[in-house]
Amino acid sequence: MSRMDDFEAFIAIVEHGSLTTAAHRLNRSLQSVSRSLAALEQSVGVELIHRTTRRSTPSEVGAAFFNRIKPAVDDINDARLQAINQRSEPAGVLRIGAPVLFGPNVLMPVIAEYMRTFPRVEVDLQLSDGFADLGAEGLDLAIRIGDLPDSNLKAKRLGALRRVVFGAPSYFARCDRPAHPFQLSEHSCIIRTANERPGEWTFQIDGKPRTVKVAGAFRSNLMTSVYAAAIHGLGLGFSPLWQITHLVDDGLVELVLTEFEPAPVPIHALWQEGRSSSAKVRAFLDLLASRLELKSL
Repeated sequence: MSRMDDFEAFIAIVEHGSLTTAAHRLNRSLQSVSRSLAALEQSVGVELIHRTTRRSTPSEVGAAFFNRIKPAVDDINDARLQAINQRSEPAGVLRIGAPVLFGPNVLMPVIAEYMRTFPRVEVDLQLSDGFADLGAEGLDLAIRIGDLPDSNLKAKRLGALRRVVFGAPSYFARCDRPAHPFQLSEHSCIIRTANERPGEWTFQIDGKPRTVKVAGAFRSNLMTSVYAAAIHGLGLGFSPLWQITHLVDDGLVELVLTEFEPAPVPIHALWQEGRSSSAKVRAFLDLLASRLELKSL
């Protein structure tokens, strides 16, 4: 038994005037309560309870001891109950890291449902296309797109994301649609200069990944400019499908070379060891896995 159990046994004896009744209220055996009282009296060196065959009453020292420890034990039990409730019911601030475009476009519907379901949780969403340091940035979890580097973080795979070639109807009205990646040399391609290897697009050709060099008259460091250029018919773009789904749905761009798409890029939720025991993190991971719609992306 712990010292806390000894304190609780002593308090119950004083409150109920009987070791037997105290044992019943604590759902413990009479022998167990008696041992707790004996251990407590031995530790303080004085008799705390006067025992008779009919009643157990506190000694003068025992009454003073009771008055000092009762509020403290109540506070400890309240704190323990609060901690248990916070573990079972999500509460507090959930800090999430996510890619700049993925957060607002794909993640927000899940966050909105999460906050409606668990109104005691606040969400702090930090957007960055870099691989965030969860510990340094104080994040509870992060969404990462791409192959994961070796780390001590826990990971849950959420799916994989397609990469596609696209162009505007006005472009295809002027130029034939490419039937094979090697035909891209005959097309104007829009280059994102911030890529690690700009002007190189990856495809799956004859069952193997192949890199094809492309070129064009327009280039930009931001994907938003690439999309705008494609919409205005300046050439073909290459992008994650989830970033342009709304453009496809609205008929502003059309996909080509879909049979040569490279392997989808994995997407994971990452968190630090032990964080998943937090109710707010555990609940968000469960909802994310069930609600995140990636099958068509």
